[in-house]
Amino acid sequence: MSPPAAGVSTSRRSMRQTIENRDGLTMAAPITLIVTAIIIVPILWTVLLSFQEARYSDVARNGLFNDLTLANYIDTVTAPGFWSSISTTVTYTVATTAGSIVVGFIAALALRDAFPARGAVRAAMLLPYVAPVVAAAYVWTVILDPQYGVVNAIGTRVLGWEEPVNFLGSAPLALTTVIAFEVWRYFPFAFMFFAAALTGLSREVEEAAVVDGATPVQRLWYVILPQMLPVIALLSLLRLVMTFNKFDDIYLLTGGAAGTQVAAVRVYEQLVGSGDIGAASANAVVLALILAAGLLVYTRITRRQEQR
Repeated sequence: MSPPAAGVSTSRRSMRQTIENRDGLTMAAPITLIVTAIIIVPILWTVLLSFQEARYSDVARNGLFNDLTLANYIDTVTAPGFWSSISTTVTYTVATTAGSIVVGFIAALALRDAFPARGAVRAAMLLPYVAPVVAAAYVWTVILDPQYGVVNAIGTRVLGWEEPVNFLGSAPLALTTVIAFEVWRYFPFAFMFFAAALTGLSREVEEAAVVDGATPVQRLWYVILPQMLPVIALLSLLRLVMTFNKFDDIYLLTGGAAGTQVAAVRVYEQLVGSGDIGAASANAVVLALILAAGLLVYTRITRRQEQR
């Protein structure tokens, strides 16, 4: 009688596994369809368009079926403006990522210990991040205006500037100003991560370091900072991806002029200015490949450091 019982048990187990698999597919199907429709299909369409000499009229007339060519990629990598935009993008990305992380870390350390109204100060720290980007960019544009901006008014009347400074219209000052805006706007993002990580740190190690005679700088460098390295690595990865694809901040402040044309702005101008969808798609694909290669190198370096 044991063999039939074993067969029934196996059959029940197989039926239960089939039901669980079906339920799992049913629950995963909606998000799979959404991701496919919103992310995968547009990416595949962009890659397909990048191999076509297609404009708006061609796509409207022929749809996806246009003549295939590699001319878009050749024109992209040989255009002098492309590599200058990549250089500007790398400078902008590295500077804003490092700046926002450093400022966020300093702010988290300054607000680590309890004091009256600390909650209100922490909430105020988040205002640049939660404010609409259009409003924030407009405020900075008004403040830095060479004619009626408050910065130039203070500079010419109090600091002794001979003439107003065009912060957003002269290179390389425009790029520096855009980087400062990006650091100011996104340091609260790093601040939230560091504030949460510092809250979870044990004070016993720091107290032992103080007993051993460690200075505040030594305590920061040898005790606190090593424990923050995983958070710094995660923030660096997130901010590099977010900033490398940044478009709205720069376009609202300078429109990509005065040496601030990053790759995303170049793709937009190429698409809107000439209507060349194929060339703009090729620029976007090359930009994505460069970002993927950079992230691959970064993840391998951080993995080796973690292993050490």
